[in-house]
Amino acid sequence: MAVTPTYPGVYIEELPSSARTITAAPTSITVFVGYTHPFKTRQFEAAVQIFNFSDYEREFGGHYSSGEVLSDVSLAVEQFFGNGGSNAYVVGLKAQYRDATGAVLAPGDLSAPSATIGGIIFSAREPTDRVAMEVTINNLRQTTSANDTADITITCGTSVETFRGVTLIASDANFIESRLGVPGAELSSLVTIAPAGADYGVTFTAASETPLTAAPPAGFAGTFSPADFTNVFQADSSLDKVQIFNLLVLPGIADNAIWSRALAFCEGKRAFMILDPPVQAAADDSSAPLTKIQDMLNIVPPSANAALYFPYMQGQDPVTNTAIDVAPSGFLAGIYARTDLNRGVWKAPAGLEATLRGTVGVVARGRMTDMRQGVLNPKGVNCIRSFPGIGSVVFGARTVVTENPAYQPWRYVPVRRMALFIEQTLYANLGWAVFEPNDNPLWIALRTTVENFMLGLFNQGAFQGSKPSEAFLVKCDSSTTTQSDIDNGIVNIIVGFRPLKPAEFVIVKISQLAGQVQA
Repeated sequence: MAVTPTYPGVYIEELPSSARTITAAPTSITVFVGYTHPFKTRQFEAAVQIFNFSDYEREFGGHYSSGEVLSDVSLAVEQFFGNGGSNAYVVGLKAQYRDATGAVLAPGDLSAPSATIGGIIFSAREPTDRVAMEVTINNLRQTTSANDTADITITCGTSVETFRGVTLIASDANFIESRLGVPGAELSSLVTIAPAGADYGVTFTAASETPLTAAPPAGFAGTFSPADFTNVFQADSSLDKVQIFNLLVLPGIADNAIWSRALAFCEGKRAFMILDPPVQAAADDSSAPLTKIQDMLNIVPPSANAALYFPYMQGQDPVTNTAIDVAPSGFLAGIYARTDLNRGVWKAPAGLEATLRGTVGVVARGRMTDMRQGVLNPKGVNCIRSFPGIGSVVFGARTVVTENPAYQPWRYVPVRRMALFIEQTLYANLGWAVFEPNDNPLWIALRTTVENFMLGLFNQGAFQGSKPSEAFLVKCDSSTTTQSDIDNGIVNIIVGFRPLKPAEFVIVKISQLAGQVQA
C-alpha cells in the first residue's frame, strides 16, 4: 500500500517481491495398472490412491492366485512398499473368466465356485482355478433338541478361518450370518453364505473337507486380454484425472500394443514407465519356450520415457506358499522411490546400494555374467545381478532408446527423469504468470523465480559444474520473447542444465615405473 506522507519523519512501505516460491514436484508417485482381486476389488478402472499395503488390501482385496499375469499387481504393490515406496495409485482391472467350454462367464457368475452343505450355500470369495478351497463343519453340539451349533473351518491355500460355536438361530449372537457375514457385508474373507431354501433350518450337517467348485468344476480360469487396458489410457479416464504421477508400472505385462498406449499416455503426463521383460526371456540360448532377451526387444516401443529391467526374480506365492517367478517392476519402483528420497532424482537408481528386498535372487534363466551383460547394456536392457555377500542389485540405468541416435541426450534414466522433474515443477508453479503484463517486469520475475529454484538444485549437487554459471542457464528477456510473441500473448523461458551422468565404467589405469633410482 502506498504511503501518503503528512508529517516530518520516517515512513516504512512494504513492497511485494517479484520472485515467487517454487515447490518441487514429487518424483516417485507410482501408478500400478493391472488385474486385481475379481471378487473383492471395490472399484474397477478407478485410480485409487494408497499409502501402504494395508490400504491395498482394503481397497483391492490383497493377494490372490489366478494365472500368469492376473495376480501380479498385488505382488508388485507389496514389493513397491517393501523397497521404499510410499505413495501410489492403483487402477484395478477385472479379468474375464471362462468355464471349461471356453465361454466367458457373466460378472454375476464369478462367484460360481460354491458348495451346499445341509441348508447352507458357501460361495468362494477367491478364484479356485489355481488353489483349492474347502469347508469343514465339525464339533456339532446339541443345545436344544437339535444339533444347532458347530465349528466352521474354511481353508484356501495358506489362509485358514475358523468360526467356533456358530448357530442357525437368527436371534442368537452367534447366528451364522452375524459371524460369517452376507454378500455386501462380508466378515469372512474367504466365503459368503446364503440359505439353500427359505432359511438355514436348525440342524448342521457335518462336512469333511467339502471343496468349493465351479460349475462345471474344471476350467474355471481367468484370461489376459490387451483390450482390458484400453480404457485406462484414454482422455478423461480416472487415471487421466490424476493431477500428477511420476512412474507407471504394468506388472507382468510385455505386450507391444499395451506398452505403446501406456507410453504415449506417460509422455503426455511427463511420467516415466518401468517395463518388465517377457516372462520367457532368458540370458542365454536356452531351450524352448525360452528365448534370449536380446531377440525379443523388437516389441519395445521407442521412447525416452521408459526403462526395461531383466530378469524375473524368485519369490513366494503368498496364497499357495509355493515358489514363483516375480516380475521385477514392483521392486524397481520401490528402489526408484528409495533412491529419490536418500539421494535425489538425479542419482541413478542402480549400483551396490540399490539392493532388492523381498527376494532370494534372480531366476535361473536370468543369471548374468559380465560378458552377457556387456551384450545387453548397450541395447538398453538393465540387468539385475546377484553378488555374493551383497544380494540382488540393479546394475543398469539406461532407457530403452540407448541405441537410437535420435534420443542420445536421454540415454540414461536419471538424466531423463531429472528433465521430467524440472518440467513438472515449472509447469505446476508458473501459472501465476498467466495474464500478467508481458514486459520486462514479468520477465525479471520469471527469470528470478526459476533461477532461485535451479540454484537450490545446484546446491544439492544435482548438476554438473563447479559454479552455477557452469551448471544451468535461465533466460527470459527480449531475446527469448519477441514483439511477435508479445502480440500473440506468449512469453518464452529457456532453461538449460548440465545433467549428472552415471559412472558406468570405472577404469583403473596402472603404469609401471622403471629405471628409478633406488634409495
